[in-house]
Amino acid sequence: MNYLKFIRVMACVVLTLSYVGVLHAQNINLQTQYAKIAINGKGFITSIADRNTKREYCPQGLSSALMSLYRNGQYILPQKAIYNKSKNEILLTFSNGSEAKIKADQKQQYLRFKLLSLSRAGDIDNIVWGPYKTNISKTIGDIIGVVRSDDFAIGMLGLNDNTTDGPPSGGDMSFMSYFIHSPDPVKYPLPPGLKEGQVFTIGGDGINDVAFYSHPEEYFRMKYGDAAKLEPAFGSSICMHSRDRRKEQMIRFPVLPPGLDPKVNAPRYQLVLPVNAGFIGSSIALYACPDSLGLHTIEKIVLNEGLPHPEIDGKWVKDPKAYRPDIAWSGAHDSLMTYTKQLGLHAVQDEGMGEYYPNPANRWAGKTVNFNNSPEMSIAQYGALMQKNGIRYGLHTLCEFLQPGSNSDVTPIPSDSLAIMQRTIISKDLSEQDSVITVADKAYFNEYGGWEGNHTNVLKIGKELIEYNGITQTRPYTFLHIKRGLYGTKKGTYKKGTTIVKLQPNCYHGFAPDMNLQEKYADYYGKWLTEGHMDYVDFDGLESCIYQGHGQYSFKRFFGKLFESYKQHGGKYLRVMGSAVNEGSWHYMSVCNVGGGDNMFNPVLNKWGIEGKDMRYVFQSSYLPATFGIINLSSDWTVADAENLQAKSIGWDANYMLGLNQRSVENCAEKDAIFKAYRVWEDARAAGIFTKALKDRLKDLSYKFHLEKLGEGFFLLFPIKENRFVEQSFSPDGHVYQLINEFEPQALEFSLQIHTPKNVEAGGLKITLPDGKVFTVAKKLVDGQFIIFKNGSCYTADRNRKKIEEIAQNTGEKLPKGKSQIQIEALQPNTADNIKFELVVVTKGEGQKI
Repeated sequence: MNYLKFIRVMACVVLTLSYVGVLHAQNINLQTQYAKIAINGKGFITSIADRNTKREYCPQGLSSALMSLYRNGQYILPQKAIYNKSKNEILLTFSNGSEAKIKADQKQQYLRFKLLSLSRAGDIDNIVWGPYKTNISKTIGDIIGVVRSDDFAIGMLGLNDNTTDGPPSGGDMSFMSYFIHSPDPVKYPLPPGLKEGQVFTIGGDGINDVAFYSHPEEYFRMKYGDAAKLEPAFGSSICMHSRDRRKEQMIRFPVLPPGLDPKVNAPRYQLVLPVNAGFIGSSIALYACPDSLGLHTIEKIVLNEGLPHPEIDGKWVKDPKAYRPDIAWSGAHDSLMTYTKQLGLHAVQDEGMGEYYPNPANRWAGKTVNFNNSPEMSIAQYGALMQKNGIRYGLHTLCEFLQPGSNSDVTPIPSDSLAIMQRTIISKDLSEQDSVITVADKAYFNEYGGWEGNHTNVLKIGKELIEYNGITQTRPYTFLHIKRGLYGTKKGTYKKGTTIVKLQPNCYHGFAPDMNLQEKYADYYGKWLTEGHMDYVDFDGLESCIYQGHGQYSFKRFFGKLFESYKQHGGKYLRVMGSAVNEGSWHYMSVCNVGGGDNMFNPVLNKWGIEGKDMRYVFQSSYLPATFGIINLSSDWTVADAENLQAKSIGWDANYMLGLNQRSVENCAEKDAIFKAYRVWEDARAAGIFTKALKDRLKDLSYKFHLEKLGEGFFLLFPIKENRFVEQSFSPDGHVYQLINEFEPQALEFSLQIHTPKNVEAGGLKITLPDGKVFTVAKKLVDGQFIIFKNGSCYTADRNRKKIEEIAQNTGEKLPKGKSQIQIEALQPNTADNIKFELVVVTKGEGQKI
């Protein structure tokens, strides 16, 4: 044998022997403070057990590969595992001959696995951690990869940017869909025809995002990510992967699932350009712990591993103690600061200033802060004023939407770093006058628009943009219906062999940056925010981090650079909101108050909307706050309505934005009382007085609640129950309404609101109270007007509850405990058949000291 070859062979033998001293596979036992995990001699996890209860969470008879290889759509599983305990290293051998060296560190709360090396790595596209099978199925946290029962949680976190959620997929993104899963089979049994794990497309037309949420039943669950998956046969699985992004790839990708209108949303082929990120060094934290300690355990991992840990007032933004509502403002700004302070809130999104599109050539886009009674201010001036007063301030942005005519990286000289879909070369010289463009191949240029249903077909060659529609299917391949010099770009002359690309369009007929230009825009936002004295930003259009084809990795790169730039330019805490949360943005985002109004939660009717129900499950399953979206303060709200919004947000650990504008607030008859009561709830929230038992009580949709402050840290909580009758016919025949008061006898309080067609008046009415006393209102009423009986007074009021005319004073009517009744009659026949009214009789219980 050649001497040098002999030395190399012996070196390999010594290296292998160093793992165990003998050449055989072995069982590996690892543990944390809470769990024991066993890996067999083939490299498969065979046990995940609670150290305290000894309960087994690995499905009986099933095991999971610690790490797999993935090539050309196929998994390559390990066949042998050798453990070097002194080095905390595992050597996995795979069926294709590859060997992976994995560092396995046993931390107090979690296990950390890191891929140190892989032989024959060039043949592999991805490495996959898992999927790890568990017998847990109650709660599926598919955003960050955690599955939870009432007792235990099992999950994993990626510890570097290129370790992302789920198994490998084209575009490394998941599709939204519904799946059938009952959170409580006794309370919410599945009807015939449905089974656990069954998948349904989201609703709607693919355009209106509210319509995506179409199933009110609790057993219809929205899927948002791929990091965890319900597995009806045995429980669930969790999974992450790392891709060799140095390889160029062609993907076929839709942002929304198949099944919607294909003219609006259909998969398109996209060429994904390489970046310098491989899977060597991929690392995960695997944790298994009591569910009550799940978020605490994640925070330990985040701190230990140097992951992003944004804090607000000294608290991690993921800690429920840090949850706070914000304001969504519109209109003139005269009263914004005053309102914010009176309500006890600390952050404002200036939604009324419209959508901000980034543009390096015109950073502020002409936007100024306006007032009714004082001169306008620049955003930077107003931001500085808000910071001085302890209020976080920011704008609503379209993240990285680069629009023609308003972005200098598109027109008049387009950047060479715009994201693309296809690429080829021209096969003939092209002059400024030519109207025929011949190319070497047709690739997928025949596809219309982008994968978002946007029919924007734009080519880029040199510094020229060209519109086209189709390509010939036989040689010579030429583009059809071209229009050169699009958006005022300059026509050029190009030699044979020059590259020509199809740009990736965004949903607003603009474009997106590639991974290199995205870094510059992240830095741009860091500077822009600090120069504007803004420490809050709402990133609508977060899909702009998907357009490059790198999925969650792209989100991590964008947000990582943003936070780095923000800090470098003097920023401290950056409150981030956005159009969605995914694994790539989870660490960075403070809130995600998507949606709004009755689609989320109705504090007047005490009712969840479908989108609110779906987002509640999606977010809370992954240790995120539920959201009510933007809830606009309506001028006809009562104090009970405003207090109910606060009570339910605390009960459900939900965030929301209180939509305010000066007109609606000043028109509100109960404004002063609402502001005072709202502030009491904020003081109580800050005092941390709400136990789990109290929160469970506040969740009850049968009740609203009133809170009074007794002293520092002491409060009285009163239950409120409403007898509400909606869409009632207004008729001389009258109707008797049965009332229930489960509390002690109390002063009678009710409101009656009239609803009439346009330009129609309702005649007077007669009200027979529970004690038999009769009130007559002879005056005609117009649409929206109230009759209010409160605090011993009966009066008519406008649609905002502002008093118009007193009917009676010093009335002492009581509502007895138990059952009673009230009768409503029209005094005369109506001039229209569809006059309706709503009656609300309010009851209030005894206060509980908390």
